[in-house]
Amino acid sequence: MLQGSGVLLQERPLDIKVSFSACALGTVSLPLLGLIACVVISSIFHFEDATGTHCQVPNYLPSISAAISLSPECYIWRFCIGLHSAPRLMVAFTYFRFYKIHFDTRFPESPLSCLNLAFSIFENIGLLLLTYVSSSETYFVHKEGFVLFIVSSLTYMLITCRLWKSVKRYSLNPEDAKSHHWKVRLLLLNLCFYGFAGFFYWKHNVYCESGSYTFFALFEYLVVISNMAFHLTAMWDFKSREIAIVSSSDNKNF
Repeated sequence: MLQGSGVLLQERPLDIKVSFSACALGTVSLPLLGLIACVVISSIFHFEDATGTHCQVPNYLPSISAAISLSPECYIWRFCIGLHSAPRLMVAFTYFRFYKIHFDTRFPESPLSCLNLAFSIFENIGLLLLTYVSSSETYFVHKEGFVLFIVSSLTYMLITCRLWKSVKRYSLNPEDAKSHHWKVRLLLLNLCFYGFAGFFYWKHNVYCESGSYTFFALFEYLVVISNMAFHLTAMWDFKSREIAIVSSSDNKNF
């Protein structure tokens, strides 16, 4: 409390509320906009460097690793990923709390909720590794981060679909059934895109065909976008919730 000239001014605690849907949308939008910016800038200003491969055949799209390893693209990508990491972890712990409330003593849902949190954290760590250690700097670390991201993201999506199958079974909310339906769809799409990306990557390395690496890059984009869409289903899962930022301090006389 501030006192001066006979006037009492009371400090008000900071109270900010944001809908969970807006937070989830903003969290997913950051890497999406970063990816689009990096690909566009690489294609316009660094086309030869971003699309060149050991096969030396025509290629028309940069891979994600190539696009985020150049400058200034790498700084744009690092900014977006770094900024979205903390809210992403918050969403992971929100899901964990949700599962623990619903499946506190049930098997296998209760241990699966713990694994779900672990793989969500591993996915985030893998993404940070492949982001902040580019393929042109330390290829081994970048590659290991990429593998960790792939394995963790797929495992996380599989476990999430299994958990939401149980949520849908015991829920009367039609939004839960809708969320489970789209989670399964996006998981299947993600697996298909991984398959096509792997096929064209293999075809490029074995046969060095013109255009193969371009299709690999295209399906690589779709892998990332379908992963983002999967995480965006949190908008349905916690649509009615809000995130509150509150700070308060003891009143002091000055």
